[in-house]
Amino acid sequence: MDDYIFSLHSWPRAILHCDGDAFFTSCEEAIHPELRGKPLITGGERGIVACASYAAKARGVTRGIPLHQARKICPGLIILPSDYETYSLFSRRMFNVIRQFTPQVEEYSIDEAFADLTGLRRTFHSSYEDIARAIKDAIERELGIGVSAGLSITKVLAKIASKHRKPGGCTAIPGRSIARYLRDLPVEKVWGIGHATTHHLWKLGVKNALDFARLSGETVARRFTKPTREIWQELRGESVLPVATDEKSTYASISKMKTFAPPSDDRDYLFAQLMRNLESACIKARRYTLAPVKIAVILREQNFATHGIEAKLSRPSALPLEISGLLRHLFDSLYRGQTLYRATGVVLLDLIEDTRIQYPLFEDPVRIDRIEKLYEAADILAEKYGKHTLHLGGSHLIDRLGKGKRGNPTAREETRFMGETKRKHLGLPLLHVKV
Repeated sequence: MDDYIFSLHSWPRAILHCDGDAFFTSCEEAIHPELRGKPLITGGERGIVACASYAAKARGVTRGIPLHQARKICPGLIILPSDYETYSLFSRRMFNVIRQFTPQVEEYSIDEAFADLTGLRRTFHSSYEDIARAIKDAIERELGIGVSAGLSITKVLAKIASKHRKPGGCTAIPGRSIARYLRDLPVEKVWGIGHATTHHLWKLGVKNALDFARLSGETVARRFTKPTREIWQELRGESVLPVATDEKSTYASISKMKTFAPPSDDRDYLFAQLMRNLESACIKARRYTLAPVKIAVILREQNFATHGIEAKLSRPSALPLEISGLLRHLFDSLYRGQTLYRATGVVLLDLIEDTRIQYPLFEDPVRIDRIEKLYEAADILAEKYGKHTLHLGGSHLIDRLGKGKRGNPTAREETRFMGETKRKHLGLPLLHVKV
C-alpha cells in the first residue's frame, strides 16, 4: 500500500545531506591527533558543554550541562575553550569539498550542508549512492573530521537519512524505501516538527513519521500551516524545499546573544555586553541593508531563568547610536541588582529594507545624516581592521575588563601571524604537527 503513497521512482531527484559528527570536538581532534578517542568537550569559556565528543557522550556527558556536572559524570574529561575561528575555517573547507562534486550546495549551518546531485550519475559514471559515499570520504580524508551522510529524494528525507546511522554513517533512502525508514521514526524527530505541532499530531493519533505521511491531504490542509504541510509533502517524496545555493539575504529577525563566565551582577558590565550585542546585530542588518522596527532585550540569570522585553523604535534604524537610549531604558526595566547574569542578548525585530529617509517628528535630520555617515566610516574600518574596531563607549568596558572567558584562550587566539591584528586574522587554522 505504501508504494502507492510514496514515490514509485527510486531517484526522481537526489539530495545529499552532510552533517559533521560532533563537529567542534572533531575539528579539535583533527588538529590534535593525540586527543582522538578521548572524552573531550568544548565550551570551557562558557561554563557549559558546547560540544561533546562521542567518547564523552558514551560516558553520559551531554550538550548544555554545566562543566562541574560534566566533571562529576566523567572524571578525566578534557575541557577546551571553543575555537570558533578555526571551526568556521573547517566549515568553509567542508563546503568547498562538496562543491568539487556539484555547484548546488546549501550551507545550512556551520556543520551541515545540502547538495543537489540530480543528473550527476552520467558525469561521474557512478550511482548516486557511490557519489554520496565519495563526497563523505573526500571530506574525511582532506579534513580529518567525521561526517555522516544521508541521500534521498527530498531535503527532509535526506536529513532523516543522515541521522539514521550516526556517527560515520552513509544512508540512502530511495523513493521505494521511504515507508521502511519512516515507520520507526517518532514524529517529534522529524526535521521542522516543533513541540506544539508534535502535541497536535499526537492528539490526531499520529505517533511516527509514517502515520504523519499517511494523513490525507484534506486533513493536513485544514489543520496545519504551510511549513508543516511542506514537511508532509517532503516525507511523501514530493520535493518542495529547494536546495538554496544563494547566501541568505532576507531575515525576519536578527539576534545576538553572548554567554560569559564567570556570571556578573555588575550593572555597567552587563550593559556593555548588551551594547556589544546591539552593535553586532546592527552590523549584520546593515550588511543586508535592513533596519528593525522593534528591538528586544534579553537577560539570562545564572540559573538559566530568562527575562525579556521589547519596544518599538521611533524610526526603523540599524545605527546603534540611535538605538542606545532605548536600549538603556529597556535594560533598566529588566535589571535586578545583586542578581547574577550569565548571558545578554539583543533581537532586532520586524526587519524592513533600510531606505534611511524616514525622519520621526521633532528629530533633527542633520544629526541623523551625520550618524549615518559615521557608521559608513565604521563599516569601512571594520572591513579593514576587524569588527568593533570603532565602537560606542558604552561597550568599551568589555575591552578593558575582558570578555568574561573562563580558562585559557585558544592557541589560535594567542598566536598572531605577520600582518594580523588582534581583531583581524588571516583565514588560517593553527595546526600542531610533530617535525
